[in-house]
Amino acid sequence: MGDPRPDDVRTTELALAAGAGDRAALVAFIRATQRDVYRFLGHLCARDEAEDLTQETYLRALRALPHFAGRSCARTWLLSIARRVAADQIRRRQTRPRTTAVEDWDTVTAARLSQRRSGFEEGILLRELVAALEPDRRDAFVLTQILGLDYAATAEVCGCPIGTIRSRVARAREDLIRAMNAPGQSGHSATGP
Repeated sequence: MGDPRPDDVRTTELALAAGAGDRAALVAFIRATQRDVYRFLGHLCARDEAEDLTQETYLRALRALPHFAGRSCARTWLLSIARRVAADQIRRRQTRPRTTAVEDWDTVTAARLSQRRSGFEEGILLRELVAALEPDRRDAFVLTQILGLDYAATAEVCGCPIGTIRSRVARAREDLIRAMNAPGQSGHSATGP
C-alpha cells in the first residue's frame, strides 16, 4: 500500500485552486473527498454523528483552504482535519455523558444475531469490532485498510512515524482476529468456517 491514490494530484490541484477562490474547484474538491471523509468519521465516531462531523470538517477546511500550501496531498490534509474533528467530538461526549441508556440500531442488531450469520451480519459485526479497537489502532487501520491511504500519508494524518503506523495496523489486525475467534463470537474463524 505504498502508492498514492491516482486522484491525489488532481484533488490537491482542486484544493489549491479552491484556496485561491475558484468556486467550481471547491465544489469539485468536496465531491472528490466527501465519501472518504464521511467513511473515516463513521469509523471514528458514532454512525449517527458522521454526517454532522463531515460538515464540521469541511467548515474547518474552508477556513484553512487559503493557507493550504500543498506540502502534502489535499486528501491527507483533509483527513487530518477530520481526525481532529472526531477527537474534539469524543472529548465533548466524554464531558457530557449520557444519563439514560439508549440502544441504537447496531446494538440491537448485534444482540439479536443468531449463531449463523449472513454476509450482512458479518459486516455489522466487523464494523462493531473495528469501532471497539483502541483509537490509535482504529485510526491507522481505517485509513490504510478501508480508505486505502498508504502508510506515509497515514503517518502524516496521525502525526507519527511510518513504523508506528505499521505496528498499529498489525496490532489492529491481531485484535480483530482475536475478537472474531473469541468464545461467544459465532462466525468464521481465521482457519475456516
